[in-house]
Amino acid sequence: MKYTEYRAFDATGLAELVARREVSPAELLETAIARAEQVNGQINAIVRPMYDIARRRSNQRLDGPLAGVPFLIKDLMQDYAGVPTGSGSRSMRNHVATAHSAVVQRWLDAGLVIFGKTNTPEFGAKGITEPEVNGVTRNPWHLGHTPGGSSGGSAAAVAAGIVPVAGANDGGGSIRIPAACCGLFGLKPGRGLVPCGPRHAEYLHGAATDGVVSRTVRDTALMLDILTATPDPGGPYLTARPNESYRELARRTPTRLRIGYTTRSPIGTPVHPEAIAAVDHTVALLTRLGHDVEPVEFNIHGQRMAADFLTMWYTEIASTTAEAERTTGARATDFELDTRLLAAAGRALTAPHYAAAHQRWNDYSRTLAAFHQTHDFLLTPALGQPPVRIGELDTPASVRFLGTALLRLGLAGPLTKSAAWKQTVLANLAPVPFTQLANVTGRPAISVPSYRLPQGLPLGVQFIGGLGSEPTLLALATQLEAETPWTHQGSPL
Repeated sequence: MKYTEYRAFDATGLAELVARREVSPAELLETAIARAEQVNGQINAIVRPMYDIARRRSNQRLDGPLAGVPFLIKDLMQDYAGVPTGSGSRSMRNHVATAHSAVVQRWLDAGLVIFGKTNTPEFGAKGITEPEVNGVTRNPWHLGHTPGGSSGGSAAAVAAGIVPVAGANDGGGSIRIPAACCGLFGLKPGRGLVPCGPRHAEYLHGAATDGVVSRTVRDTALMLDILTATPDPGGPYLTARPNESYRELARRTPTRLRIGYTTRSPIGTPVHPEAIAAVDHTVALLTRLGHDVEPVEFNIHGQRMAADFLTMWYTEIASTTAEAERTTGARATDFELDTRLLAAAGRALTAPHYAAAHQRWNDYSRTLAAFHQTHDFLLTPALGQPPVRIGELDTPASVRFLGTALLRLGLAGPLTKSAAWKQTVLANLAPVPFTQLANVTGRPAISVPSYRLPQGLPLGVQFIGGLGSEPTLLALATQLEAETPWTHQGSPL
């Protein structure tokens, strides 16, 4: 199969070709590998090729709704038995998974042919993808800019046409941020909908979930059907699912929706005029489609919510690094400096502080639920500014110097309470201040690639829905996709 033919189809379309025997899984795989070999040297999306495993699988009998379609999984949480899950860390690069994670097993059961793992920042802790162990991943639309993170490798691979859809996960925006950076569609499902087993009951108190980034809404809808086909018997929730498939519900034209929008950063940081323009463009489009759209002042203490979200992140990183040291024998120097400082911040927190921060997540959920009593969706920028340049968010040299010295002395905890540290954290959140709300509250949210900058870089917008609103979010995204056909914008490389 020629690449131009391959690139013209989404995953659903490729599966239909296989089902009709117009192309074989092996042919599709070789086309995908050839594309990867052509462009991966420029974007560094795939960090662990699995070509031999995939070639053996492509010659077996494959069943399922996506049988024979080439696929990539993220090198974080998405374990493939017998293959290391590196998590973007030097400490984990040779740590072999002993079992498939639940989502990987469901993808395999759907007939997908997994042929590699994609890059991620160390332990998924940043909104960019620049890990020291695997190197920088670049945005295919402009190589000097980030594809976002933490699912930046997957987003870059899809945008560059290696695969039409790829595995991702989202604990603070890690599906929606790279989707917005790379001109893709991204859905973060609601809390508990997608299984996290067998090693986990849930990630980050349910704030994080697995999913995909894709070129088309129907691929994401089908993937949600695949990932939620049956409840997880060992999971903490029995979540409600619609009687019909997400794929079918996504096709239906939504009724007239009431949508509130804001472009004000919840943490008080400046919002770039282009991010505001992306929302204004979408507001005009929604109005033309017959929806009721109005500006809103969303009443939430954004700075406190960000601090409570980071409390969980800090303690999670402290726990994760300690577990890596225990299971792999890693030393402190096997982690990046920024990770070691995040872990120090987590160790410096007291248990009452942690518990109080987690309890306040309830306040944010109820505030958002009250908003959804009068509005179907909250519309915001997906990013606070256009995709940042590679290296733009590097930790300042002064903080790195002081942090290194204090870590040697075992005194890094006080640094993480300093003004310099808080300014560094704020600088990293400023480009992505809008996405954490959906994680903290466990609500579903989408990033829609409905806008582009004059120089061609994508810049998406975000919709946050209430509990169980995935079908309506998908239906609205399908409606927007028909009006702004982002899937036909060509290949950037």
